[in-house]
Amino acid sequence: MDNRRHRRTGTEPITAKSDLPLRRLLSLIFLPLFAAGTVLLAIWAANSGSGSSPGRAPLLTLAIICGVLTVVAFLDLLVIRRRRREERASRR
Repeated sequence: MDNRRHRRTGTEPITAKSDLPLRRLLSLIFLPLFAAGTVLLAIWAANSGSGSSPGRAPLLTLAIICGVLTVVAFLDLLVIRRRRREERASRR
């Protein structure tokens, strides 16, 4: 029985790996930026009036998008941490 998580389906190299240090760097940079964007856009939306431009709906939409991207960056950091821990354990 094959213990690998995913079977090879294409022409990718057998030893292909994700660039974990680059993914970690990008997540560390964008996590606080998206979190700040979420907060700032939510505050702006809350303080916008009925005749404001941009309106409340577009600002809330952007705040939600930034919030989702914040969660994605955080989850990516967790995945990277787990994979690095597995790599270290397999070297021992």
